[in-house]
Amino acid sequence: MSEMFKISLPDGSVREMPEGSTPADVAAAIGPGLAKAALAARIDGELVDLDRPFTGDADLALVTSRDEEEALDLARHDFAHVLAEAVQALFPGTQITFGPSTDDGFYYDFAPNPERGPFTDDDLPAIEAEMRRIIAANKPLRREVWDREQLISRWKQQGETFKAEWAAELPGDEPLTVYWSGEDWLDMCRGPHLPSTGKLDPAAFKLTRVSGAYWRGDQKNAMLSRIYGTGWLNKKQLAAHLTRLEEAAKRDHRKLGGEMDLFHLQAEAHGSVFWHPKGYVIYRALEDYMRRAIGQADCKEVKTPQVMDARQWEASGHWGKYRENMFVIPDEVPNTEDDGPIISDDAQWMALKPMNCPAHVLIFKQGIKSYRDLPLRLVENGCCHRNEPHGALHGLMRVRQFTQDDGHIFCREDQIVGEVQAFCEMADRVYKDFGFTYAIKLALRPDNRIGTDEQWDKAEAELRDAVVRAGLATEEYGWEELPGEGAFYAPKLEWHLTDAIGRTWQVGTIQSDRMLPERLDASYIGEDGARHRPVMLHRAIFGSYERFIGILIEHFAGKLPVWLAPVQAVVATIVSDADDYAQEVTKKLKAAGVRVETDVRNEKINYKVREHSLKKVPHLLVVGKREAEEQTVALRTLGAEHQKVMSLDEAIALLKTEATAPDLR
Repeated sequence: MSEMFKISLPDGSVREMPEGSTPADVAAAIGPGLAKAALAARIDGELVDLDRPFTGDADLALVTSRDEEEALDLARHDFAHVLAEAVQALFPGTQITFGPSTDDGFYYDFAPNPERGPFTDDDLPAIEAEMRRIIAANKPLRREVWDREQLISRWKQQGETFKAEWAAELPGDEPLTVYWSGEDWLDMCRGPHLPSTGKLDPAAFKLTRVSGAYWRGDQKNAMLSRIYGTGWLNKKQLAAHLTRLEEAAKRDHRKLGGEMDLFHLQAEAHGSVFWHPKGYVIYRALEDYMRRAIGQADCKEVKTPQVMDARQWEASGHWGKYRENMFVIPDEVPNTEDDGPIISDDAQWMALKPMNCPAHVLIFKQGIKSYRDLPLRLVENGCCHRNEPHGALHGLMRVRQFTQDDGHIFCREDQIVGEVQAFCEMADRVYKDFGFTYAIKLALRPDNRIGTDEQWDKAEAELRDAVVRAGLATEEYGWEELPGEGAFYAPKLEWHLTDAIGRTWQVGTIQSDRMLPERLDASYIGEDGARHRPVMLHRAIFGSYERFIGILIEHFAGKLPVWLAPVQAVVATIVSDADDYAQEVTKKLKAAGVRVETDVRNEKINYKVREHSLKKVPHLLVVGKREAEEQTVALRTLGAEHQKVMSLDEAIALLKTEATAPDLR
């Protein structure tokens, strides 16, 4: 007789199943509806294929489309494999490499047949059609464990040099698993997968673009063709996603930044922003706002050097762990009589700072600090440089030169919770001033970390307690804990903003650091007269000004709140007889603190309205002969269907109120 296993289900019931049975058998025993709906299973918490046999008593949870996060990841993973199979069916001689799922879809990297050349967007319709044929064939997806040498030999025989290389480098104790699609195509993969290709909705995916990608992300390696796609559980989800993409394209900060004359980027300064006058108005308005915020929080603003000696970065640990992302320069370049300068092998090296924290420790160390001096809150609108790859640069969202609203709180152990709570409350006020909802997430200890479990227990509890005390550890604020996502030296709180079209952006953060004060020998004199290490809280709300401005532009689709708008109002004339009155209106608005321009060009008023609407000017004050005689204006507000005639004094009072930055109290 075969052994019977006890399979415990989420509802508390237990089913006895014979040895050799699978989660699919349990689903079938419960009912045909569940058998049809089941996509995968969790056995003792591990996500596995439905046909994976039980090896003993187990806890079982069946995964269906109602488990949307897991179901989506499975579907996108399978779409990637179907993509690879389709490409090889259509284009013989193509080698396969990797194909992961992504946040909204999937991609797969291919080495095209050299005789054919790289793939292009023109190839996508045919590939999509072949993918739908494979899905319609409902081919079973079957897992096998292979011997390493057997698998490497197969890949080499088939000319799959990239797969052979990868198989040879996997850890020796790791089982090598492959998945068959039907009986004639396989790929190396850890899995799990859906039971068959037919579980995918053929109307729920779309291939989006082709790009280049280096094998294993190294530009020294072969260039591959990467095909991207978006994949969902059903056609409705796909349609909603494509609509979001269309809306996102309309809101693209790079497009709007050009139309609104805010900034530009160009090859002469890769990854650095050329701020135009109107864009810099937004930048300065945010700076002024943040200075008021940190002033109310009793923070001290500082300014630190852009270039620091390599020995400082060695002491902080950045030289060893982050040097490839730093811009490094010699301390001194001697003059020579040759064609150019010579940098000797023993030159002293400097680096543009990629972050501000080591410099703030140096400020803290100036003079003897007492426990009475703590907490010491240092904040800097600090310009940093990071050597990001050209291919990773993206408008304002990812740049090489950026300015952080960076702060570091040096405090005693007993002050941590109170300081983090105060920061949470300030961040809440700031994000609400900009109209954002947000989620707070606590990133917990990763597997690769320093420190003892007791130290991590304490650090995580401090951050958790602070959020609870601030009243923000609730469902309303999207409170969530993220296992394994903390920094290697400390847990951290993250603020994830949700914009007007549902996208999330991780911006603010605060994390406790006991390592850097130790490395840089920072200390204070305690009440007991002995030296103690301060705890260093790294914090930021905007993150970087550049990225936050990009997020704001896209969130508001360029229609910024009046207090942030670079031009808050334009006074436009209908006829030249009103030119003098327009100048009078402009003068009074400027006196009231409104950023205003005058448009007295000899153009039709409809042309002026369209032009200033494209530039997202919040208010247009239209004046003609009647308005000049009656001391009124016709106020057109961006996005409103009708204009409103009001007295000049009323208009000034209205615009003065809207042009005032939020009160931070």
